[in-house]
Amino acid sequence: MSIIVKNITKRYGKQKALDNVSFEIKSGEIVGFLGPNGAGKSTMMKIITGFIPANEGEVFVNNLNADDNSLEIRKHVGYLPEHNPLYLDMYVKEYLAFVASLHLPKKEIKKRVKEIIEKTGLSIEQNKKIGALSKGYRQRVGLAQALIHEPDVLILDEPTTGLDPNQIIEIRNLIAETGKEKTIMLSTHIMQEVEAICDRIIIIDKGRIVADDQTQSIKENKKDSKTTIIVEFNKEVSTELLKQIKDVHQVEHHKGNVWLVQGVENKDIRENIFKFAVKNDLSVLSMQKQEKSLEEVFKDLTGN
Repeated sequence: MSIIVKNITKRYGKQKALDNVSFEIKSGEIVGFLGPNGAGKSTMMKIITGFIPANEGEVFVNNLNADDNSLEIRKHVGYLPEHNPLYLDMYVKEYLAFVASLHLPKKEIKKRVKEIIEKTGLSIEQNKKIGALSKGYRQRVGLAQALIHEPDVLILDEPTTGLDPNQIIEIRNLIAETGKEKTIMLSTHIMQEVEAICDRIIIIDKGRIVADDQTQSIKENKKDSKTTIIVEFNKEVSTELLKQIKDVHQVEHHKGNVWLVQGVENKDIRENIFKFAVKNDLSVLSMQKQEKSLEEVFKDLTGN
């Protein structure tokens, strides 16, 4: 087991940033750690990486207790904080060599710096000062420093902040490829990113975990148990007639002969729609369940 979090509570004065939080992340998993601003995401990541202590509870990384083995754990963890701290007066290549020197034997530094520069797409910027880079390239430098010592565990807090759409895809692919052999905990507000690369999602709100499941299961486990069906008929049909279908709660015209038909709670109304079509001399050209987006599920679970 790569990360084990047991009953973690963190207070800032009288305010609880984390309230009895527990979860486990297995080796090789890419887990999205989501929540509104102020939910406790960054605090949890800082505790796991040993940057701040918890008031209560325990964290284990690669079976090492975070309180007792903070320095040892940092050898196994790569961390990209939300506010990427960099030495702006250093050149990219110089900075990465400096970071590498903290982890690697001197004879391995040059080779590893070259590898990570190529891997993170920094080749054309490697001889520039970090202060002269765009926000997107600074983020790449931050990701490169997190990866340079080839850690077993990666903790990434908003890794694609400031990147353009093409760069986001490149970094997303890099994270997905890296995740095949490492454990990755990823915090982001970009839901498409989560759906594209995360095996599992943990959602935290007001310091407590409100959901923890596989990505698809999170989307299906919504508070609203009314199923909406998108159905297209071969000809016009009235709203009043559609409302007569058994177990239908609500009807909304979408476009042309396409309708959104919502059933009452815990009822699959597809068979009833087919029976309605036969009875009224209609043909069903297409029918599918309307899947709730991850953004909608997130809003449901966090109350925002």
